[in-house]
Amino acid sequence: MTTTQLHGTTTAPEKESGPHPLARRAVTLAAGAPLLVLLIVSTRYGYQGDELYFLGAGKHLSWSYADQPVLLPLLAHGIDVLTGGSLFALRLLPALLTFAGAVVAALIAQEFGGRRRAQVLTALSYGFAPATLISGHALSTMVVDLPLWTTVTWLLVRWTRTREDRLLLWAGLATALALQAKYLIVGYWAVVAVCLLAVGPRELLRRRALWAGAAIAVVTSVPGLVWQARNGWPQLEMSQVLADEHILGGRAGFLPYLVVLSGFVFAVVLGYGLVQLLRAPEFAAHRFLGWAFVGLAVVQIVIDGRPAYVAGLFAPLWAAGAVALERGGGARWWRWLASWPAYGVTALVTVAVSLPVYPVSQVTRTEQPANNPVAAETLRWPQFVDAVEDAYLSLPAGERGRAVVVTQYYEEAGAVDFFGAGRDLPSAYSGHRGYAYFGAPPERSGAVVYVGSDVDRLRPYFSRVSKAATVAGGPGESYLDGVPVWTLDGRTTPWSRIWPGYRHLS
Repeated sequence: MTTTQLHGTTTAPEKESGPHPLARRAVTLAAGAPLLVLLIVSTRYGYQGDELYFLGAGKHLSWSYADQPVLLPLLAHGIDVLTGGSLFALRLLPALLTFAGAVVAALIAQEFGGRRRAQVLTALSYGFAPATLISGHALSTMVVDLPLWTTVTWLLVRWTRTREDRLLLWAGLATALALQAKYLIVGYWAVVAVCLLAVGPRELLRRRALWAGAAIAVVTSVPGLVWQARNGWPQLEMSQVLADEHILGGRAGFLPYLVVLSGFVFAVVLGYGLVQLLRAPEFAAHRFLGWAFVGLAVVQIVIDGRPAYVAGLFAPLWAAGAVALERGGGARWWRWLASWPAYGVTALVTVAVSLPVYPVSQVTRTEQPANNPVAAETLRWPQFVDAVEDAYLSLPAGERGRAVVVTQYYEEAGAVDFFGAGRDLPSAYSGHRGYAYFGAPPERSGAVVYVGSDVDRLRPYFSRVSKAATVAGGPGESYLDGVPVWTLDGRTTPWSRIWPGYRHLS
């Protein structure tokens, strides 16, 4: 231990105080509560459309895809092979990632100087926010993005206190992994870098470990980028397609839906945390995170992006808000919102609006105050495959061996490949998004069982087109209700000429 001479006496310098210890048991219980809820409802209703796509894409493993990198198809395929198609197993990973993200969020509160209450409030805010619950219910790119963004943020926050450069290498590794799920984290780093230059600590940008971590992220992304370049950069076009969808009211609905995604009462703590990061002296070292959130939100509004694309920066705002409240900050008239009863009621409400806890008959395809319309994407897949099978069996027995299934949308192709395997249905093809790049039907194929309302796009290439079945309805509303299934025969044009014009991202 070093010593200091003071008035002829030798004294040991006072050791710099670090963050308060992590309240392990309390944080584990707080992060475990949403984990338990997610596991209880994990098999409610059925597969989500994107999950079926990931399972299908996993059978066509590639360095990249038109709409995403390789990680999700790889994970889905591995889980499917190991568990034999278990929905619970597929949903277990998102639930565990949600748990991990809540724990890391609590670690950010710990780094900010938060004690037990602040750490628990942060974990609960993260775990029960609608953005987290919706993504945590099903395998999705967002359920990977959220904990990885939170992890990178925690590593940066910890670095500002310790100056341990190995943390920046870990941040590079976490970024490399995030880039295999989604490219959004590039925007995170771009905005963070600008904010570091503007408000500091600029020293971080001069650290070799940071750039070594960046090199790791870039090198591991090269195979996927090469695939994108060879295929005309479909990911860039995909980004524009998503922006053109104008979901949730477009730019006008961005901020209101941001409040919904962050969880009503939790949104108040989040907003308070943003103010603290931007203004409070005790958060001066982390000022860049507050401005990064503002900057990223502004960018998304300008490009007409989705509110969910800034959810990865919720955690430091919740942490700052919880820490300030724990220290006695906030006006008396609203501080009760951060009380345990208010948090408990909010958690119950967010579970009700985010997860499939209500009867199937209550599921609707439109936004409702007490309903999550994403649930409508999980209904009716067995009935959908029934209709496809009915159309397939309507073909003459001698023609079935050469028949193929073509679907309007990629989720439907994934459903045929997954559920149809046990019914001896042929493999599915689709011109939609990632499935379009798996290839066209073989030239030697015969009749087509076509699923979709846009059959007119293929009608000119076949001499006989007839409606063979319709997806049956049932309790609740599904996007699949009434979808027509057709049989097409007498193809007059090679698939090699049909397919380039049939491929579509929207």
